[in-house]
Amino acid sequence: MSAHEAGFNTRAVHAGQDFEPRTGAVVPPLHFSSTYAQDGIGGLRDGYEYGRGGNPTRDSLQEQLAALEGGSHAFSFSSGLAAEDSLIRAIARPGDHIVLGNDAYGGSYRLINRVLGEWGIGNTPVDMSDLDGVRAAVAAHKTRIVWVETPSNPMMRITDIEALAAVAHDAGALLVVDNTFASPYLQNPLALGADVVVHSTTKYIGGHSDVVGGAVVVNDAELAEKIGFVQFAVGAVSGPMDAFLTTRGLKTLGVRMDRHSENAQAVAEWLLQRPEVEAVLYPGLPDHPGHELAKKQMKKFGGMVSVQFKGGEAAARTVAENTKVFTLAESLGGIESLMNYPSEMTHASVKGTELAVPVNLLRLSCGIEDAEDLIADLEQAFAAISG
Repeated sequence: MSAHEAGFNTRAVHAGQDFEPRTGAVVPPLHFSSTYAQDGIGGLRDGYEYGRGGNPTRDSLQEQLAALEGGSHAFSFSSGLAAEDSLIRAIARPGDHIVLGNDAYGGSYRLINRVLGEWGIGNTPVDMSDLDGVRAAVAAHKTRIVWVETPSNPMMRITDIEALAAVAHDAGALLVVDNTFASPYLQNPLALGADVVVHSTTKYIGGHSDVVGGAVVVNDAELAEKIGFVQFAVGAVSGPMDAFLTTRGLKTLGVRMDRHSENAQAVAEWLLQRPEVEAVLYPGLPDHPGHELAKKQMKKFGGMVSVQFKGGEAAARTVAENTKVFTLAESLGGIESLMNYPSEMTHASVKGTELAVPVNLLRLSCGIEDAEDLIADLEQAFAAISG
C-alpha cells in the first residue's frame, strides 16, 4: 500500500508502521539503543550509527508525520520550540528578518525576539490578515521567513495561507505555518503553498498530555537537508519513548479531531447565549471574521475556543478557578478538557507588547468528554461570577 494513495486515517495507522518481520509483531518494537554495532569500520546496518543521528522508532514517526502532512521529509524534535529553533537556524543568518503574526504564540515570539534576536535575527509583528501590511513589512527588511499560525493562539484568527504564500514568495521568503491548532487532519498548509509546517506534537498529535515534542515537515529536498543537519548537529531530537507515544497518539488523530471539533462547536454555541460573555472566538461560528476562509482551507473548525467576559479580568479568573471537568492547566489538545488564562499563563512572556492577550480572555481546549458535561461544568462555573 502506498501511504499517499490512502485516506488520512489509513495513513495515520499504517505509514511507517510495518509489522516487525522476525516475529510478526503488529506494533513495531521500541528501540532504546543509543548506539549500533558496525560490520567493520563504517559498515553501518541500515544507516544506523548513533542515537542522535538516527533511531528506528523516531524514523517511523517521521515517516508517519510526512505522510499525514503531504510532505516528503519530516523531522521530530524534543519540543515544539526546539523544532522552531532548529528550523530558523537552518534557514536564517544574522542580518535576516522574520515577519510574524502580531498574535503569535508567546513562546514562539520569546524565542524569535529574545533568544534569536540577540544573534542578529530581526523581527516585525504584523496583522497577517492585512496583506498589504505584510507585503510592506516584508519589503522593509531582508526578510527570510514569514511566520503564521492559523488558527492563531489564542485569538483564533484565520489567515489565508495561499495568499500569504504568494506574498512571501514574491519577496524570496519562505512561508512557515504553525499548524498545531488545526493538526494535519483539519488542514494541510503545504498543499496551499506553504514551504514549511511546524507542530508542537505535544498537543493534538500526541493527544494524551503525556509527551512533549515538536515536528517540522517540508517538501523541498535542499531545505530538508539543511534542517536534517541542524537536527543532527544540535541534537534536540525526540527520544525513543517520546517518539513511540507520539506515534501512538497520531494513529487516532482523525477520530479524536472529529470529537474535539463537535464538542468545541457545541460549547461555542452555548457561550454565545450567555449574558456574561462579551465575545466568543471560534471559526465554526458564522459571524467569526474568518469563518468563510476557515471553511475553505480547513476540514472542520477544531477543538479550541476562546471567550471574553463582560466582567473583565475578575470574571475570567473566577470561571477559570471554578471548573470541575475543565482542568486549569497549560497546554492543549489532549483528550481531557483544559482551561487556560493566557495573560498569566501561556502568553505571560508577551505582556506589555502588541502581542499581549486581553485580560478578560479564557482559552478552552475542548476534550473528548460528553459535550453535555462540558456545558454543565461551564454553567456551574459561570454561576460563581454572580455568586
